[in-house]
Amino acid sequence: MIDEQLAMLRAHRNNIGRYQRLLKTELTEFERQFVERRLSEERSEIEKLAASAFPLTFHIPQGAIENATTPRAASNHG
Repeated sequence: MIDEQLAMLRAHRNNIGRYQRLLKTELTEFERQFVERRLSEERSEIEKLAASAFPLTFHIPQGAIENATTPRAASNHG
């Protein structure tokens, strides 16, 4: 199952690259709108697929960041 999800992620990534390259070419306004819409759809699909394939979430306790960045008094080792 993971192999299939990774293959789908690669396919979406390749499509995104293809659409980005197309946007660098000379296109009619209609073509540009179509490519931009498809690019948006591909990005949305890759986000959904990545979230379902890798459902890890991390909860950071409130105040943890402030505690981690607050300078502490230096201790003497010696």
